[in-house]
Amino acid sequence: MSTELPKINVLMCGTGEYTTGWTGSGASKSDKKIGVVGLTLFDLRRLGKVNNLSMVGTNGSKFPAIRQHLHENIALAYKDMDTSFVGYPDEGKSDPTAYKAAIDKLSPGDAAIVFTPDSTHYPIAMYAIERGIHVLITKPATQLLSHHIQLIQASKKHNVVCFVEHHKRFDPVYSDAKARADGLGEFNFFNAWMSQPKSQLETFRAWAGKDSDISYYLSSHHIDICCWILQGKAVPTRVVASAATGIATGEPYNCVPQTEDTITLLVDWQSLKSPKHKGTAVYTASWTAPLKAGVHSAQHWYYMGEKGDITVDQAHRGYDITVDETGKTYYNPFYMKYSPSETGHFDGQRGYGYISIEKFIDAARAVNGGQAKAEDYDKHGLPTIANTVLTTAILNAGRISLDEKRPVGIKQSGNEWVLT
Repeated sequence: MSTELPKINVLMCGTGEYTTGWTGSGASKSDKKIGVVGLTLFDLRRLGKVNNLSMVGTNGSKFPAIRQHLHENIALAYKDMDTSFVGYPDEGKSDPTAYKAAIDKLSPGDAAIVFTPDSTHYPIAMYAIERGIHVLITKPATQLLSHHIQLIQASKKHNVVCFVEHHKRFDPVYSDAKARADGLGEFNFFNAWMSQPKSQLETFRAWAGKDSDISYYLSSHHIDICCWILQGKAVPTRVVASAATGIATGEPYNCVPQTEDTITLLVDWQSLKSPKHKGTAVYTASWTAPLKAGVHSAQHWYYMGEKGDITVDQAHRGYDITVDETGKTYYNPFYMKYSPSETGHFDGQRGYGYISIEKFIDAARAVNGGQAKAEDYDKHGLPTIANTVLTTAILNAGRISLDEKRPVGIKQSGNEWVLT
């Protein structure tokens, strides 16, 4: 596909950990020390799929340190890797709406990848879509179900590809488990746990509890996997949320008073094939897990169907390394492989973090080249904006349940989903 289709220009919205691996105080202390989005796009440019790259944040004064970080840790670490990009706003300037100027520099058919705080996803994505730009949004796509539906409508109107970066769909274990769940009959029970260490509260202090919560940030992974498994088989009908507090708001993290430590969503599901079959799911996420646990993201889930069950532990993959100074660490090269190839080139093209971005780039290029229509991708298991609407419905319902201390219903009204 890369040889006959035109290259695509890409704007990276957001300059933080996931894009560059740089957090403002230096390289991230997580497993994304050199980022994911920028690294992937630099490599896709090397491979001939991507052309011009740009990056937009809110503070141009960060770019000199970011450029140095990328040069030292990517350009010098891998052979033939060009880390150049055009930055917005200009160095020395601060502008919370700089994304508009950056998007205005693009042309219809170009692409934008949005990795910014959750509350900004909707305005940035909508601004791009309305200008004919293909968009990949990090999860959660939006915080409000109504905003998600508006993005579905806008992407159809403007015939652009809009994906949500639910990279766990490309994890070979998760995708294989999804296929095997198809043979287990009616859905009965799903339980998911995902956590990150308390140190993440230092990275996310600027927005934690203010602009979003840990359920949106982490549970979105496994809620989407459950929705993907049950697509066409069952629908969520009711959400009740509960939260633990007290750690994030204390020393030394000092997050805003409303910040929750751990959030659990209890969701009722109704079979679409059998009125008597109802299922239940429990989705829990925390960013107050212990430090030095050896994993950055603990991630486990359990699925029970009518005829069998599935247990998945993607925190411990049988691969761990112990070092005198730092202790034991469980690595996940299946997500991003940072060690170079035998020739010294970047060697992470098989990682599902890389693939989820490449799939979007391939889809956008196929539409630009007339080989596909944007709506074609809704027919498959890809995380398009249309295929991920129930994930947002559950997350939004959970937030309302916490705020209003009540169960929240989910139902279909005509062709759209609404919360009650």
